[in-house]
Amino acid sequence: MFEGIDKFVAKYIALSVEELDFFHSLLRVRKVRKKQFLLQEGEVCDFEGFILKGCTRMYYLNKEGVETILLFAVEDWWVSDITSFSDRTPSNLFIETVEDTELLTIDHSSKALLFERVPAFERMFRLLVQRNLGVLQQRFYAAVSQTAEERYKAFLEKYPLVAQRVPQHQIARYIGVSPEFLSKVRSGMFRKH
Repeated sequence: MFEGIDKFVAKYIALSVEELDFFHSLLRVRKVRKKQFLLQEGEVCDFEGFILKGCTRMYYLNKEGVETILLFAVEDWWVSDITSFSDRTPSNLFIETVEDTELLTIDHSSKALLFERVPAFERMFRLLVQRNLGVLQQRFYAAVSQTAEERYKAFLEKYPLVAQRVPQHQIARYIGVSPEFLSKVRSGMFRKH
């Protein structure tokens, strides 16, 4: 059960067997069916989850109830509302499963204990936050500088496995267009080839 997360951690930090065992003792297995919420708007996020199996999406709703998908997360990715988790404040996001999903989660107090007992984890999580910030900056740049077709092509190239696992209307909400507009973009791309 811990093989995937141990490989992930090993990319960032080297740990003793005792440190890994302590880390494992703080993790909880969570199995969630398709189309269930891990987090809803207004709740305080009390988990960071490493996905063992499945797919989730994180999104928010605007005042008109239209959703914007911020990210999809699949195997070997982390999912959480970092702001709500860190600041202990109500979330303005939803995290929902797209498929049956199995995660290893750590709660806020356990993560604090982990940092205290195994300081190397602070480095790993700092690097993850930096990587995520870079991804969000690139998404913002793409949103203001690329056409819908360019954003769609970039999504397909960067996340080919995700593109096969989520509905087209969700991909449309991820790249910032209506499902109908994405259908036109796809038709135009198909005619060009």
